[in-house]
Amino acid sequence: MKVAVLDINGKETGRKADLSNTVFGIEPNNHAVYLDVKQYLANQRQGTHKSKERAEIVGSTRKIKKQKGTGTARAGSIKSGVFRGGGRMFGPRPRNYAFKLNKQLKRLARKSAFSIKAKENSIVVLEDFNFESPKTKNFAAVLNALDLQNKKSLFVLGASNKNVYLSSRNIQGSDVVMNSELSTYEIMKAKQVVLLESSLEEIVTNLSK
Repeated sequence: MKVAVLDINGKETGRKADLSNTVFGIEPNNHAVYLDVKQYLANQRQGTHKSKERAEIVGSTRKIKKQKGTGTARAGSIKSGVFRGGGRMFGPRPRNYAFKLNKQLKRLARKSAFSIKAKENSIVVLEDFNFESPKTKNFAAVLNALDLQNKKSLFVLGASNKNVYLSSRNIQGSDVVMNSELSTYEIMKAKQVVLLESSLEEIVTNLSK
């Protein structure tokens, strides 16, 4: 698949970029995409939720009433979960939500995500660019030129570029990542994926293993 390479003014440079069918033209595996996104979101969870149980409540340990003869249920402690102010029964405990997926499945998920975006014509190839200094207005100008100011966009860099990254931080809905940091979740979340020329070869190499 051939796509035109654009400059930061949104105009065609006259060059064409080849989007490899092995990465951008496969039959998408929706279940692989689902599993990879599920793992990404699970890994974001801190798992620090905790409620106090009966043994952790501060309170008297005295038996609050006699065992028999009251006509009501037996009760041994005011800290019981059936009383107001008592411990919570079967409450949440700290846990790790992470789970493993094999590398082949994760590669398939990312290739499927790229193929979905390619079918939707949601992939733009942009020539490499840089800013002299980090300025939000410079990155905003690029978004305006590409008509992405009101869309969620993902810019994929071929190498670390501090000025471009810092220029994008204050713009909501636009993310800048290196190709080594790509995730299926970020690809699927974006309405438009902008690939810099230098990132294309690395993406194809990494996902074709």
